[in-house]
Formats: sequence, structure tokens, C-alpha cells
Amino acid sequence: MLKIGLTGGIASGKSLVATRLEELGAVLVDADAIAREVVEPGTPGLAAVVAAFGPEILDGDGRLDRPRLGAIVFQEPERRAELNGIVHPLVRERAAAVIAAAPEGAVVVQDIPLLVETGQQNTFHLVLVVDAPEDVRLQRMTEHRGMTEADARSRMAAQASRQDRLDAADVVLPNSGTRGELLAAVDRLWNERLLPFARNISQGTVAARSGAPVLAAPHSDWERQAASLAGRLQAAAPEDVLAVDHIGSTAVPGLEAKDVIDLQLAVADLATADRIAPLLGAAGFPLWPGILMDSQLPGRPDPAAWSKRLHGNADPARPVNLHVRVAGSPGWRFALCFRDWLRADPAARGEYAAEKRRVAAQHASDATTAGYAEDKEAWFREVAVPGMERWAESSGWQPPSYISTSRGFDSASPVSSNSAQS
Repeated sequence: MLKIGLTGGIASGKSLVATRLEELGAVLVDADAIAREVVEPGTPGLAAVVAAFGPEILDGDGRLDRPRLGAIVFQEPERRAELNGIVHPLVRERAAAVIAAAPEGAVVVQDIPLLVETGQQNTFHLVLVVDAPEDVRLQRMTEHRGMTEADARSRMAAQASRQDRLDAADVVLPNSGTRGELLAAVDRLWNERLLPFARNISQGTVAARSGAPVLAAPHSDWERQAASLAGRLQAAAPEDVLAVDHIGSTAVPGLEAKDVIDLQLAVADLATADRIAPLLGAAGFPLWPGILMDSQLPGRPDPAAWSKRLHGNADPARPVNLHVRVAGSPGWRFALCFRDWLRADPAARGEYAAEKRRVAAQHASDATTAGYAEDKEAWFREVAVPGMERWAESSGWQPPSYISTSRGFDSASPVSSNSAQS
């Protein structure tokens, strides 16, 4: 299934988006509604809250007096943390039961006001943030909810900052306009991204890509996106993933690149790579069948040393190449050293940019990017590898220390090119 984390600040319009997604066919898991259910009279949750805050937080009917409790926890962060420690585990347990009952291939939307605050971003395929400026939200709370300005500001301050939410977002739905504009944006998202994403996950297929290579100007958000994707990959197989690194051109500040995020996932051996492939697929990164090796070039003639697995992203709006390599292998080392060389050497970075532009121009009318990748091979072999190795020797560059020499690779030895990066 496709799992969406939906969040937004108070009075952002998140509930309207949740309702619309449910109308379109999503399975909605409403954390607020569940949070009310788990503290109904007679529940262990309510008993625990009363034990922590006293019987005065009950009304005359023995139900939780939410305004009275809210007045306490929104003024005292320590008490709010105590309440969250009681309620959040109960909510997650109930939500897990709802999700487990969802049909195969479903789009499951979890409406979680405190998604960012509770650090749940890595458990979803996408985080959807409904966003509105603070002054707009303040006006909604005072005019439509009858709150005082002081109370409204207190509620806002108790949540993650607007910037923290935006930093966690894969999709931002602006909501400072009309209701119709917001609903139209939700409908487009559903039809153009969520449904194809869910279908690709269910079928185990990488999102389709086509067209000639197009180089994009450097984007400051590539690094943030890569970090978010890496977090999900780490969470998919935490015991087996040694590291996830942002590699390729989008990992080099100031370098033009195809708008494709390249990531390298390091494992102990290829048996591990094959064993975790279904887990990566379920996380939204299906295996790209038939691609089992990096380019084998002079320097390390043993074909087995260049073996890898390649996964892509099922998300049609965010192309990703996920290179699963054995830590210490020549392809693994090249990807890291090449990236760091380009980051450190402006002249090398400029020369590679010129080569990319030249080759992209030659393949501007191609239907795929295969020819673009192949025609960079000579530059990698004749220019990149010698220049990179000279830099590595002069700078004392060494690969990360999490590898083990028991894997049979000498990670410090020079290696040849890997053209599968952007």
C-alpha cells in the first residue's frame, strides 16, 4: 500500500484535505479522532490521564474536559510531553490496526497533527503538508473558532514551526486562497501522483521515465530531498543498511544535473542486497530488473567486483536511482570519491559540467538517456579516474570507516568509472 503522512499547523486546512482524500478513495486514519476514542470513559487511556493530571480534568459526566486539560498542557511543555507519552502509544496501536485492515494496493492517509514533532516522517512514502501563513491561521482561529489571540498563539507555539514542517514535506499544498483552489490541488495530486505511485508499488515497477537528457540548474533542495529519501531507506531495513549516501551530480553544489537523485546504499554483501530487495520495494524503491553490474573498465578486471543492484523510485514525481553496492567494492568507492573530488575541485567540477553539456546536446533528440550515459564513458575513463586518483592521493582522502576488510575488497585501491550517475 501507499502510506501518506498528512500534517499541517492548526487552522491550516488539513482536515479539509483529509476529507477530500477520503472522498477520492483513500483509507483515512485520523489521529485526532483516534486520540479522542482512546480516552473515552472506561478506557485505560482515560484512567492513565486522570492518574497523571487529577480528577479535576473530568467534567460532570466523567468525560475528559478538553478545554481544561488544554489550558494546562499548552502552557506547560513538560505536562504536554507527559500527556503525549500516554496518548500517542495508544493512538499508534489503534492506527496500526486500521492500516492492517486496509485492502492491498490502497492509498492510506494518516492525518497526524504532530507528525513532525513525533519524528514519524520516515514511516511514510510521502509527507503531505497543508500550509498557510501564520497570520492567516491566526485570523481563522480568532474569527472562526472564537479563540483569543493569546490562546491561538499558544496553540501555534506548541507545534512544530512552519519551517520545520516545510523541511519535512515531500508535497506542500498552499492554503491561503479559496476552498475550491485547495480541493482542485488535492484532486490533481491524487490523479497525477498518488494513484500512479500506489499502482507502481503494488506492481513492483519503477515509475516510467522517457525523454532526452535535460540538465537542470543546481537546486538547493536536492540535498534536503536526498536526506529525506535516505531516512526512509534506512528505516526500511535498519539492521542491514550500513549507510545511504547522496552521490552523483545532484550531490555536488553548483553542478548542473538531470533532475534525478542518485543514492548509494551500502550493504555487507550481495546476498544482503537480494534479501532486502522486497523491503526496499515496499518502501517505494522497486528493483530495476536486469541491471546487475557497474561499467567494468581497466583497473579492476574481475567482473564480480563490479556487481551491484539497481533500484528506482515508484514515485512518478521524484526520479531516483538507488545503487545498492557492497561496502568496499570499487563501484562503491568510486561513487564517493568522485563526488568528493568534484565538491573540492572547482576546475574538475567545471570540466565535468562542460562534458555533460556537450553530451546532452548530442543526445537532445533521443527518446531515452541511455546514449547520454554511454557517451560519458570515455571522459570517465580518460579524465575522471586519473584526476580523481591524483586528488585522492594528494588530499589524503579515505572512504568511510564503516566497511570491513572481511568483504574481500581493498577500498583504498584505485578504481574505474561508473556512468550510472546523473
